[in-house]
Amino acid sequence: MKNNLATKQTAAEKGNAQTSWTGLSSYIGLLGALLAMIVLFSCLSTHFLSMNTFSTIANQIPDLIVMSVGMTFILIIAGIDLSVGSLLALAAAVVSVTYLNFQWSPWLAALSGIALATLVGALTGLITVAWRIPAFIVSLGVLEMARGAAYQLTDSRTAYIGSIYDYLADPIFFGVSPSFIIAIVVIIVGHLVLTRTVFGRHLIGIGTNEEAVRLSGINPGPYKIAVFALMGGLSGLASLFQVARLEAADPNSGVGMELQVIAAVVIGGTSLMGGRGSIICTFLGALIISVLAAGLAQVGASEPTKRFITGAVIIVAVVLDTYRSHLNKK
Repeated sequence: MKNNLATKQTAAEKGNAQTSWTGLSSYIGLLGALLAMIVLFSCLSTHFLSMNTFSTIANQIPDLIVMSVGMTFILIIAGIDLSVGSLLALAAAVVSVTYLNFQWSPWLAALSGIALATLVGALTGLITVAWRIPAFIVSLGVLEMARGAAYQLTDSRTAYIGSIYDYLADPIFFGVSPSFIIAIVVIIVGHLVLTRTVFGRHLIGIGTNEEAVRLSGINPGPYKIAVFALMGGLSGLASLFQVARLEAADPNSGVGMELQVIAAVVIGGTSLMGGRGSIICTFLGALIISVLAAGLAQVGASEPTKRFITGAVIIVAVVLDTYRSHLNKK
């Protein structure tokens, strides 16, 4: 028995060591790709390697970062949420209506937008769990409903809110804004939840083998609903960052945002099949997407070219992830 116990402990230690090395290699690979892009665009454009460029990138991506954190959790449980861009627009519309029409305080208006987005996210998860409908279909329906509601609330026009949330977008030190700092805090909290809590371990278990988790006495339903609610809440938070930056609530905001979010998460190495993901790698994936967009814009690439290159990067990331998964199984 002692020999068997020792063998199991040795196997567990080897598994943990392999997992740690895999995580480290992912960080190194993504950092290497990010640095290579920075060097490339610095050679192609004399203005790219500057504090102004990096400050602009940092202050434009907080919404992408926080939404990518939520999408990481959803992909880890083998789900997907296509409604995040529309939820962002809906939350911004609610903020504009409650502040401009109902004369609510800025804080209460902001909380109302986040609360509604959280509720819609929870409903998406509830419908997915209760009727066992694929999240792809449910979130696709919510995408249309939320966008329609945003148009309805704003009369299909941009609602100018003014400078009440400017403090979130204005740089305070080293050229970065409070929005970016909040996004970094979300990254840290998300990483700790995923790697240091029972909740995070259960999410990974659900994505790896949901039936095994159910047979162990854990009901996956509440965890799934909680994750979709979290995604909604983070979409609401992202809407505040956009409203602060634009000083307005645009019902067309967030169109196609779900594709950017999923791209950042996939480039970060989160498996589309569930069970594996990293919040830190997602952050690096979001940086890669943003640096790529900024670099292509500075070298004068056309919009079709930018879309083509971004799509190619996503495909390469998925192919490499699939190849790595096959290697890990051997």
